[in-house]
Amino acid sequence: RVQLVESGGGSVQAGGSLRLSCAASGDIDSTTVMAWFRQAPGKEREGVAAVYTSASANGYTYYDDSVKGRFTISTDIAKNTVSLQMNSLKPEDTAMYYCAATDSPVIRVVIHPADFPSWGQGTQVTVSS
Repeated sequence: RVQLVESGGGSVQAGGSLRLSCAASGDIDSTTVMAWFRQAPGKEREGVAAVYTSASANGYTYYDDSVKGRFTISTDIAKNTVSLQMNSLKPEDTAMYYCAATDSPVIRVVIHPADFPSWGQGTQVTVSS
């Protein structure tokens, strides 16, 4: 399994931007899906965005409805990183953000934490109004 380390979190005012990065210790090519999840205090961990990294997926991406048009997930195969560009941030985006990966097929339409065995330690994002 790949080991994951997130960076790039911080505090920003509403309407601002942040870019999260996730560095993988192994080859992203060995994964099938890499994703970003978030968890706010008292809430369940939820999927934010995912990129399907297997060759047959042609770079398919998934976004939760709450972030469509504001967040963009991307990969840099040469650097073994997955990034999440977050624009037009809202206070409700405040959460701990986690990078996750799997090397197994993911068939759920909406990504779920149970499908991802590899996790980073998380990076905090705080958006003030």
